[in-house]
Amino acid sequence: MTIDEIKEKVQKAFKEWEVSNYKKTISTFPERQKEFSTQSFTKVDPLYYPEKSDLENYNEKLGFPGQYPFTRGVQPTMYRGRFWTMRQYAGFGTAKESNERYRYLLSQGQSGLSVAFDLPTQIGYDSDDPMALGEVGKVGVAIDTLADMEILFDQIPLDKVSTSMTINAPASVLLAMYIAVAEKQGVTKDKISGTIQNDILKEYVARGTYIFPPKPSMRLITNIFEYCFKEIPKWNTISISGYHIREAGSTAAQEVGFTLADGIAYVEAAIKAGLNVDDFAGQLSFFFNAHNDLLEEVAKYRAARRLWARIMKERFSAKKDKSQMLRFHTQTAGSTLTAQQVDNNIIRVTIQTLAAVLGGTQSLHTNSRDEALSLPTEESVKLALRTQQIVAYESGVTNTVDPLAGSYYIEYLTDQIEKEANEYINKIDSLGGVVSAIESGYIQTEIQKSAYKFLKELERDERVVVGVNKFAEEKENKEKLLKIDEKIQKEQIEFLNKVRAERDKEKVKQKLAALKKAAEGTENLMPFIIDAVKVYASIGEICHTMRDVYGEYKEHVVI
Repeated sequence: MTIDEIKEKVQKAFKEWEVSNYKKTISTFPERQKEFSTQSFTKVDPLYYPEKSDLENYNEKLGFPGQYPFTRGVQPTMYRGRFWTMRQYAGFGTAKESNERYRYLLSQGQSGLSVAFDLPTQIGYDSDDPMALGEVGKVGVAIDTLADMEILFDQIPLDKVSTSMTINAPASVLLAMYIAVAEKQGVTKDKISGTIQNDILKEYVARGTYIFPPKPSMRLITNIFEYCFKEIPKWNTISISGYHIREAGSTAAQEVGFTLADGIAYVEAAIKAGLNVDDFAGQLSFFFNAHNDLLEEVAKYRAARRLWARIMKERFSAKKDKSQMLRFHTQTAGSTLTAQQVDNNIIRVTIQTLAAVLGGTQSLHTNSRDEALSLPTEESVKLALRTQQIVAYESGVTNTVDPLAGSYYIEYLTDQIEKEANEYINKIDSLGGVVSAIESGYIQTEIQKSAYKFLKELERDERVVVGVNKFAEEKENKEKLLKIDEKIQKEQIEFLNKVRAERDKEKVKQKLAALKKAAEGTENLMPFIIDAVKVYASIGEICHTMRDVYGEYKEHVVI
């Protein structure tokens, strides 16, 4: 029997079932709602069957793990070989407090570090800058100079632990500090491993911690690509982030489409700067959200891998497998956490953890139950880490590669998300690329429309959030929360002033002058930033030096 005959036979059986069983049943016992949809508004049919699986194109669409188009995973053995990196995102207050939290997490079985920086650090201001008032150490750790970075990684061997740093506009400065700390530990650049987020395009779209306009920002990013290819081969030079796009309210397909469009822009910028695609593409990584709709999320990761592989092979003629692989970190969805009934967040995070693992993530952060109220307590962080460990060691889902492959629904959703994401990429291409799409407000508007649609459905009770618009309780929340002491800013400023008093002021002046001259020219800026960091120039001094040359980005307001 041919495939066409099999499909015809199955389709005929489906039609018979639909009339004699399904429609007959719902005429007597109506379904819970008139229409079902995913979290991203994709209509969900009552049943999926082989007719939609397109078995003729199995090798082209699915293939096998570790082989193009990588739909089923980027490694042949996936978690049968080793688990994903369990990398809890952490940082608050001073470097000393954050160092204690990191060492605690490592002692509890965490396998990698993920650094959260405070807002002044994220936008290149020192802790004593008027712009930093009230924000020092609040949403992450305060880092002013190399001295803070030395404390942050005290007693943490950087040749044995990989580190992810969520930093964008001043990513070059924090990477330079990390390199300098490693050298002080006696660890050479070729031995360190980790990731800097370094994704400025999504900052313009969804997050806002930008400093410079797009053109100089892209120069800094491609400078990092070039420097790391030559000097730090184990380092992921960028984590192209869909996480914040999803947190802003996008659909799953928008998260994939807009994120990969950003990736295309970075690849194009690097090639334009004279880099060979196979020299830098293997050091690109991605960062995705894990949302509540478990099966849609699994399909999203699979669709993203396949689409990126095709983009790299067909659009950029990348030859190496590693250049075509989409490797990604996942974080569970902060926007789904509720301040009401915080223990419900444990279940949400567990579902999201399963989505990331079933989708084939390379590393994972699980949010803590109390993060809708404050930075997490040590107890909450441990519970979030234990969630990953139980999924890894006890659930059984790690025993085979891509365990949901072949599900008629999963394969349909994978195809659908890829199709919709590709349509967004084509639209952005027609607008002249990501920067033009950002400047016109197209991407921001599309995200806003999706966020508004979801909110209206929530307000009309067409969507349920347990504990919020259904099964709510009157009981007042009495959670034990982590509080950041206001004296942190005073202590941080005192330490910064001490470093300034003890450093060689003339050397700082010389290194900043050299950086400014390089910024005005065309040289790679990384060596100049590293030189400035090593003489304890502050992040504010370095970023202000570049601000003097490049100016600051002014947000495009979408109405």
